[in-house]
Amino acid sequence: MTTTEAAPGSTGAGSISGAEIRLEDVTKRYPGQEAAAVDGLSLVIPAGEIVMFVGPSGCGKTTSLKMINRLIEPTSGAIHIGDNDVRQQSADELRRTIGYVIQGGSLFPHMTVAKNIAIVPKLLGWDDDRIRSRVDELLELVSLDPGKYRDRYPRELSGGQQQRVGVARGLAADPPVILMDEPFGAVDPITRVRLQDELLSIQRELRKTIVCVTHDIDEAIKLGDRILILQEGAQVGQYDTPEAVLASPANDFVADFVGAGSSLKQLSLSRISEIELRRPTTARIGERTDEVKRRAESNGDRAVVVLDEHDRPTAWPWLRQLKGETIHAGEQDLVNLDSRATLNDALDTMLTNSHGGAVVTGDRDAYLGVVDFTSVTDFMRAQQEAVERDHQAEVPAESNPEDEHVEEVTSDDGSTR
Repeated sequence: MTTTEAAPGSTGAGSISGAEIRLEDVTKRYPGQEAAAVDGLSLVIPAGEIVMFVGPSGCGKTTSLKMINRLIEPTSGAIHIGDNDVRQQSADELRRTIGYVIQGGSLFPHMTVAKNIAIVPKLLGWDDDRIRSRVDELLELVSLDPGKYRDRYPRELSGGQQQRVGVARGLAADPPVILMDEPFGAVDPITRVRLQDELLSIQRELRKTIVCVTHDIDEAIKLGDRILILQEGAQVGQYDTPEAVLASPANDFVADFVGAGSSLKQLSLSRISEIELRRPTTARIGERTDEVKRRAESNGDRAVVVLDEHDRPTAWPWLRQLKGETIHAGEQDLVNLDSRATLNDALDTMLTNSHGGAVVTGDRDAYLGVVDFTSVTDFMRAQQEAVERDHQAEVPAESNPEDEHVEEVTSDDGSTR
């Protein structure tokens, strides 16, 4: 058995509210099966980080995840959350202290959004006022207007909205640990990017310990502070930062799993936050349209970013599209990018946007600026050139025969050669 130690990781802006998780020689054997589903897995998951479990089908990643909250009971070994051995608690008590988010949100269809989120706080005996306040707080956190969504039923929500409610429910009792099993696997690509960005924004603020199963190495690279690549039997192929996994695969299995184009994947590690954003003209909902147009024209802008009372962007109309006496929120849902989104996400978003750019947001979806195609491609070109320069510097120059020292030999006649 090999214990995989945690390497130093990145830190976020918020204070850590998560707890360390330790798996010690954890094994799961099913009756009638010769090979163990998970065989002697040892792992340290640092408090306040996102760790992505990734690997081929049948490698034991979901089994390993579910043993943490005892949805699957380990055959042997120990699992600690903080100082507590999970097997020393009742399973029900344990699960009330661990958030759990699965594909599609798994909401109860006969319950409103508010009641779905309130399930665990009710079980914990919270009073109604506290629950109501917590529900509204969490809906704001996942960028759903409480007044608009609190009393809706799951059937009235899009897939992405249902998944956001599922995340809110997982956070309801403020657990130190959140487990996520393929949470964004059932939504379209654009919604998937937005939900990933939402998770990064939430994590930047809350700093929970999040363990997430995915089959998608690109998602693991984007979201993970660390990536755990599992081989069959939940054997650790590599456990390290995304940068280290891409730059130095531990073995042939990891190299094959990461796949070709790892240098391009390394470029995708770059975040929008590393690029200087443009600050085009903004307008507030309710402002006079003629005043906004004059301001934009004097700034040389042909479009404006519309912000609500919480500084959240709601629309990005061209000046010719501004109608009526006052600015309104816009009829279409604006696709924003979190500042921690990758440059690949930025380019994908721009391909569907007539502005040749994307609106960038930070905590609680607050507006930061606009990233455009030119700034992204210039940054990626500079990064690639830096990588090539570093590579050339590491390769020793080939020796030139003309530069080699030739020892002079004196012949009998006094000449040299």
